[in-house]
Amino acid sequence: MDDIREQLNKPLWIGIISFIVGLLIGLVVLGWWLWPVQWTDAGPSDLRPEFQETYLRMAIDSYTLNQDAAIAQQRIAEVGENSAEILANIAADPGTQNTDSIQAFILFSGTEPSEEVAPAPEETTSQARSWLPWLCLITLLLAGALVTVFLFRNRSFSFSLPSTRKEAPPEAEYPEYTAAEEEPPLAQFMTTYQIGNDLFDDSFSIDSPAGEFLGECGVGISETIGVGDPKKVTAFEVWLFDKNDIQTVTTVLMSQNTFADDATRQRLSAKGEPVQAEPSREMVLETATLRLEARVVDMSYGSGALPPESFFDRITLELVAWPKG
Repeated sequence: MDDIREQLNKPLWIGIISFIVGLLIGLVVLGWWLWPVQWTDAGPSDLRPEFQETYLRMAIDSYTLNQDAAIAQQRIAEVGENSAEILANIAADPGTQNTDSIQAFILFSGTEPSEEVAPAPEETTSQARSWLPWLCLITLLLAGALVTVFLFRNRSFSFSLPSTRKEAPPEAEYPEYTAAEEEPPLAQFMTTYQIGNDLFDDSFSIDSPAGEFLGECGVGISETIGVGDPKKVTAFEVWLFDKNDIQTVTTVLMSQNTFADDATRQRLSAKGEPVQAEPSREMVLETATLRLEARVVDMSYGSGALPPESFFDRITLELVAWPKG
């Protein structure tokens, strides 16, 4: 539940979930239940093939009594382009009708059904229509399952790759906290972004010494510049979630070029406090019961056609969580 709550703070997931909910309400509730489509004043051409055949059989019986070829031609035209095929089916399987009456109707109405046209697969058509609502429902369920998978994929990815700690440079080893500290930290994490990891979004659980879940912290991509692959990341979001707080605290860690651009810095400041990334730069995020100390352990900028020091080639961050107070 806490993972879902954190993801719901992101506009992308709000848009996806709103689309799915709107689709369910509009299609299932409104379209199929409250206001289903109802046909009125439909002509013979709108009928299913089996009912069109019934209509033409009645037209044959009528023609046998009144011998009016004009009316017969009109009724055949009302059925539409399937009339010749349906008449061929009737001629092949007259049922209780007189064969001579059927042939006379076909002859005097001016319609000569082609023998090469195979009978329409009525049962297959009817069966396909009966499956259509179920196929729509299955599609909606699959869409919901995909949304759920995307919600948890990045979380699972973070926990399944503890190798970020192993790959950290020697100077990024965790510090040894001495007795001078008021109390030991609740959790320590190390995470590294390398250019090319376009789905970078590391998150970590913060638990009490007794194993109780207290919150989460993490780092993810906030802003990119330029075009093409791989993405050129120019800002990261360092965030802290506290289960006892109503909001997630965020700091936006920017490249030097982005931080110097007033317009971009002001725009990104809507996501959180703007901070320029520098080696050994420390940031403190506080919630109702937690304090997160984030430190830039190592970083380097990429090079190319974009302005210098505008996007990151690599950055390693250390996150240390403490109880507040």
